[in-house]
Amino acid sequence: MKAIINTNFGKNLAFAILSMVTISAFAQEEEEKPKFSFSGSVDAYYRANLTAPNDENAIAPGSSFANLPGFSLGMANLVAAYEGEKVGFVADLVFGPRGTDAVFASPMYSATGDIVNQLYVYWNVSDDVTLTFGNFNTFLGYEVISPVANFNYSTSYLFSYGPFSHTGLKADFDLGSDWTAMLAVMNPTDLTEFNPTGDYAVGAQLGYSGQFLNFVYSQSSYEIDFTGGFDLSEDFYLGLNAAHFSIEDNGGSFTGVALYPQYAVSETFSLGLRGEYFMTGDFFGDATGIGSDTSGDGSVLALTLTGSATIGDLILKPEIRLDSSAEDAFIDNDLAPTKSLASVLFAAIYSF
Repeated sequence: MKAIINTNFGKNLAFAILSMVTISAFAQEEEEKPKFSFSGSVDAYYRANLTAPNDENAIAPGSSFANLPGFSLGMANLVAAYEGEKVGFVADLVFGPRGTDAVFASPMYSATGDIVNQLYVYWNVSDDVTLTFGNFNTFLGYEVISPVANFNYSTSYLFSYGPFSHTGLKADFDLGSDWTAMLAVMNPTDLTEFNPTGDYAVGAQLGYSGQFLNFVYSQSSYEIDFTGGFDLSEDFYLGLNAAHFSIEDNGGSFTGVALYPQYAVSETFSLGLRGEYFMTGDFFGDATGIGSDTSGDGSVLALTLTGSATIGDLILKPEIRLDSSAEDAFIDNDLAPTKSLASVLFAAIYSF
């Protein structure tokens, strides 16, 4: 009997040791997560006008992206990242029409400059301070370049005429109690490969619980921007973006506000409306393509209704958009000037 007891004790002891080793191995495996990651997206769409031609006279809203007629390409977005305990990097490359439009000011030096969306290194100096050095997407605005992170597939005027990207050094601070801050010194807006002017821009951000007040000053111009959102219920979300841009000495300006109500119909389907009012002053009326009067002032009201259906990693987005300008900024099917444009699109986005 004693021998049996000792045998059982030996078995139990061996099992306990084996379990501890196994648990320790699993714990080490959990702690030693892969530091390299590879992600991205691919998107394409179909777009057609309802109140304007779809042939060689085809026109589109004056905002960026999703402006090509018929079956059209978005972009392939490839993101490689390394996340260490203290340091890391992000290399974000874009290929296709959407990517080319996003980095429009980049191909100044190298033939491949127009594929770099973001390229930066970072250092977590402490739990509360992170330094980022290189090319990063703008901190202003509600919408972003990647279609995966936007609810609407087409983009707003506010996003289209604000900055897309910056190159420089920024410091992010966690101030505690849901407060954050950021300070940055950068090349002039959208000059992301190098600095050809010798001028520099400064940026700042103050955040509280997901609401952000942003500011950037670049080459005698400034923009102030508020971006935020609120969960009004478990299924209903309201996003908000408002901004004002001005060039000193009456060199031009724009002001706009956009609301983003979104409702989750089910776990796999949501509806979202973007309602935006955007107006320009001085020469910006002509530059934005929204139409302007003799003094260069113009405005547009844009309503975009989007459905978002998720099938695994694939997102399908049907969309209808109505743009109404204060001036004759568009044409109708008879090629006559008109103040409004109605269009539809269907987008497919795969993310990995």
